[in-house]
Amino acid sequence: MSTESLSSAAPRFARLGSAATPFLFILLGVIYASWAARIPAIRDALQLNPAQLGMVLLGGGFGAVASFPLAAWLVGRFGGRRAAWYSGLALIIVLPALALAPSMTWLVIVAVALGAGSGCFDVAINAIGTEQEKQAGRSTMSLLHAWFSVGAVSGALFGSLMAGIGITPTAHFIITALALLLPLYLAYQALPADQIEHVSSKQYFAIAHGPLVALGIIGFCGAVAEGSIADWSGVFMKDRMGAHDGVAPLAYAGFAALMLAARLVCDRFKDRYGARRVVAVGASFAACGIFIAVAAINIPLTIFGFAMAGAGFASVFPFVFSSAGRHGATALAAVATFSYSGGLIGPPVIGFLAQGWGMQVALGLIGIMAIAIAISASRARWLE
Repeated sequence: MSTESLSSAAPRFARLGSAATPFLFILLGVIYASWAARIPAIRDALQLNPAQLGMVLLGGGFGAVASFPLAAWLVGRFGGRRAAWYSGLALIIVLPALALAPSMTWLVIVAVALGAGSGCFDVAINAIGTEQEKQAGRSTMSLLHAWFSVGAVSGALFGSLMAGIGITPTAHFIITALALLLPLYLAYQALPADQIEHVSSKQYFAIAHGPLVALGIIGFCGAVAEGSIADWSGVFMKDRMGAHDGVAPLAYAGFAALMLAARLVCDRFKDRYGARRVVAVGASFAACGIFIAVAAINIPLTIFGFAMAGAGFASVFPFVFSSAGRHGATALAAVATFSYSGGLIGPPVIGFLAQGWGMQVALGLIGIMAIAIAISASRARWLE
């Protein structure tokens, strides 16, 4: 290749590199929403009651929480770039297996694997994002998480389309996995090589302590809320509102779409008003949205309520992870472990409550969690 060709290819490769990190967030959102969109169909195929579905979701949460020491080790040993490549491949392989599970037991096992893969991938891409934020010298994490919402909206809308035209979850997940494989490889190749600091006494497992506890509590409540809406909003739409399989995923699509819109401006709000105020006001707004949704007046208003909640919760994870990531991969994994314990506990608890008290009461708990986030954020000085 000539010198001229190399020089002309360099800018194109640089542009590809600048798009690599956003794509990784998109990929996680697509997989997350694809699974969420087809939960009602998979539940019906295996004839699971709310408590049994809660056990499946518990498996996913357990896999995520248990994976964080592994995630910290992967990032510390190989760097965020290679950790994202390894765990991203695992996610793409596991996605079709969710639809192929022949029984509840196998679905729980695959859900554990999905949770572990997503936990490792999440820590890896947030480590990459935190490093890029340091290099930029300004708040950029909310914008990166906005790309997750782009993926979530796209995945939810595509899932709604697939369900609406009668495409099975198996075919849907295989198409999605194949479509993501090459872009994942290109993103991995485009990212700059990791600068890994080898420290002999490196600790890859840590419990959140001191200031990290406050961040963990906010993240915990946020994970309960976000995970429960992703896993149960479609079921609520179908069972309580009588929505068609093609309409039910629109509740989560609305949630993710308004979360995306809010994340586009959260960094600017943080710079102007501070993270504590943005998270507290947003969580209060989310609580109002949840209570509108669970009132179950009609389908459009329910979708609107979930969308309000998405806007309100938009700042929680970007600002919590940005604060923790400034202290390194182990601190980030510690806060992520605390936070995603909410993803472990929340969706199954919603299932068990729905079994005994009904879905409206169960989802109403999310509104209470949103109020808890608002109170905690207003007092968490370490969130700034």
